[in-house]
Amino acid sequence: MTAAALKQPDAATAPQTGARLLVSSLEAMGVDVLFGYPGGAIMPVYDALTGSSLRHILVRHEQGAAFAADAYARSSGKVGVCMATSGPGATNLITGIANAMMDSVPMVCITGNVATGLMGTDSFQEIDILGCTLPIVKHSWIVRDAADIPSVVAEAFRVAKEGRPGPVLIDLPKDIQFAEVAQPFAAPIFNDPVEAADHAAIREAEAAIRAAERPVLYVGGGVKIAGAVDELRAFFGRTGIPAVATLNALGTIPTGAHGFLGMIGMHGTRAANEAVQEADLLVVLGARFDDRATGKLAEFAPHARIVHYDIDPAEISKLREATVAVVGDLKASLAATDPGPLAIDPWIMRCMARAQRHAARYDAPGDGVYAPALLKELSERAGDDFVAACDVGQHQMWAAQHCRFSRPEAHLTSGGLGAMGFGLPAGLGAKLARPDAQVVTIAGDGGFMMNIQELATLRRYGINLKIVLLDNASLGLVRQWQSLFFNENYSEVDLSDNPDFVAVAQAFGVEAFRISRREEVSAGIQRLLDAPGPCLAHVVIDPRENVWPLVPPGKSNAEMMEGA
Repeated sequence: MTAAALKQPDAATAPQTGARLLVSSLEAMGVDVLFGYPGGAIMPVYDALTGSSLRHILVRHEQGAAFAADAYARSSGKVGVCMATSGPGATNLITGIANAMMDSVPMVCITGNVATGLMGTDSFQEIDILGCTLPIVKHSWIVRDAADIPSVVAEAFRVAKEGRPGPVLIDLPKDIQFAEVAQPFAAPIFNDPVEAADHAAIREAEAAIRAAERPVLYVGGGVKIAGAVDELRAFFGRTGIPAVATLNALGTIPTGAHGFLGMIGMHGTRAANEAVQEADLLVVLGARFDDRATGKLAEFAPHARIVHYDIDPAEISKLREATVAVVGDLKASLAATDPGPLAIDPWIMRCMARAQRHAARYDAPGDGVYAPALLKELSERAGDDFVAACDVGQHQMWAAQHCRFSRPEAHLTSGGLGAMGFGLPAGLGAKLARPDAQVVTIAGDGGFMMNIQELATLRRYGINLKIVLLDNASLGLVRQWQSLFFNENYSEVDLSDNPDFVAVAQAFGVEAFRISRREEVSAGIQRLLDAPGPCLAHVVIDPRENVWPLVPPGKSNAEMMEGA
């Protein structure tokens, strides 16, 4: 990125504290919402927030601030911003920072710290947060001079957004926040350059695609990050190549599109996994060959050559040797790729016949709630405005398998880190980013308890988030693995002493009701979607239900297990 202009507010020559300079700098970068929790070492910044244009959302735990900022960024296309004090406030952000790093989400994390003269003395609530977060940020700054704050903030936003996005950290000692700066305030405004496509590599890719008889598009989350969804859909439409998606790429191609075979990997569809295993060419678009997608890597797509498009050269041939590498901006590269007519009709028909043969069924026996059917109906009833903010566990996989997603912003999930507790704060962040969307947090009883305190945030700000809480009174995915791979030794997965979730939600001032029978599902979904404010549907499901299909750990994607 290059500096294009300088923004100069009125009365900029008046002395400002570092704290007020930070607030002005965030305003200059276009920040409108930030998430945080105050404390001693960040108190000067909170004092400076008063009267600013920034809308601060007081979460009830700093982890909630990081997860909410992450989802706000995914939903809005902006950089998410979160803020915490030193010591435990800063360390409570770490899981959320790691989550953003794993899923390439642009986020600026601001922490207060003890005064510079106390650094290194083990003073009260002192922590080396820069050192703690070095492996999970793109870059970090400790501000030593308050006059540097505008340039540091501008650089932080540039680094967070450019190339492969990710989180950055700004650490502000308390004396720097108090320090006065008697100089004009000037924050550089950055413009994104248009990156040229590598046309020589693209011509090689086109030749490889034309030569293939069984090509498959392997779509990763980088497509959405690059803003290349339209280009992907155009390429998918004009080539007809069957496509599969990773967990973080769901919605890049609409769920019901002809030729889309579904999610790949451990809990992917049989149609997707078997197509990849038979393919003679994988066109990999912004994906990183994650182990949950590939299964046993040595046996993944054993007959396929690899054409790999990615902005990050470190991903090329990291896990699977690329036959052709197209490094650069995915949006520009996809738009420039046109292999011409392909003679692959027999392959397309074979893939689609398999997809039809192995399509999911929703006629499970019994009177209890069948979670896949509920989630499918929920997403269809909500329509194109549906956004699922998923926690982590069985419900996450059911949502990925059975919900209808019309765009990638409709599916928010902790993909790389798999962090329980993501769903509720992510839902509130997404709803603040897109207030007109029908945002639904989909959570399990285990993950929901990890950040249940954010119900208070929903109530305080009147955030109209809907919550589907699938309660099987256990850590369902761990229980499933213990059943299948640990001789049914159900160690520490029993959550039968859960609280009355309806009563808990109502105690927070959130409307809530319970569903326990299949006949209650349709009316319950309607009540949830029609509720005028935040609302929780507590859905009781059978603890013996498992997620199928499943690729056992360490096995090839060709070795899928199916339930009854």
